[in-house]
Amino acid sequence: MTDPIDIAHLQTWIGRTETHDDLLSPWTASALAATLRNDDQPWPAGRALPPLWHWCYFLPTAPQIQLGPDGHPARGGFLPPVPLPRRMWAGSQLEFFAPLPLGAPARKTSRVADVTLKQGKAGALVFVKVAHEVHAGDTLVLRDLHDIVYREAAKPGESAPPQVPPADAAWSVEHRPDATLLFRYSALTFNSHRIHYDHPYVTQVEGYDDLVVHGPLIATLLLEAAQQHNPGRQVLGYSFKAVRPLTCGRLLRVCGHAADADGKLALWAEDGQGALLMQASAELSSS
Repeated sequence: MTDPIDIAHLQTWIGRTETHDDLLSPWTASALAATLRNDDQPWPAGRALPPLWHWCYFLPTAPQIQLGPDGHPARGGFLPPVPLPRRMWAGSQLEFFAPLPLGAPARKTSRVADVTLKQGKAGALVFVKVAHEVHAGDTLVLRDLHDIVYREAAKPGESAPPQVPPADAAWSVEHRPDATLLFRYSALTFNSHRIHYDHPYVTQVEGYDDLVVHGPLIATLLLEAAQQHNPGRQVLGYSFKAVRPLTCGRLLRVCGHAADADGKLALWAEDGQGALLMQASAELSSS
């Protein structure tokens, strides 16, 4: 059982802000390149950070004693104290305005933009929207609207019917995320959420069948593939919505349509059984 949800109290967090400054270490970018691209070359200062790689920077450093039972920082600080046990990154909507150069100082400002309560088939859901803006000097580099969803504990046998992905992909790339990849990505994002590395916790407490692949990792692999299939075109916008979790060792297939005349394209991720995992869209610069 969870405590009653006082949504009015949780909504008093709307407008709360925090800032993080970072020097955008080239080493972090080279480590992520080794993880995602099998690229072991050093990344020099001044090189532009690829889209979504900012998720490895501006990281909060909560002391160990301040972590909650799930490994996240205890609730009630910047984010509201939602009394639901499961938390996931439900999606993001991003706009990219200018390059973010490595080795340069930058600042991320975050604001709790909204808190809403909904009732789903599996029980109560609380959605928290956080608006992030990254500036390099006085230049707004990117805007990232981040959707977090809190859910009730899993019930025995609970499983939503899978959605069917599109069948007309112009291209697809296959991955099989393993525990090493999950460990590296957790380390690079300073993510201590136990669903990504603690097998007894994720199976016995949160009810998954194995370690859970990070939603933003899937989103990044999807956008990386879209850029590979559209060389020379800049990413202007990107949005994604997590539909279904993927667990460790299972096949991940990232797919997309061809870009239309306006540079817009539909993207998605699916598993080896043909279930939709993520819906996404991107806007690219003109070819």
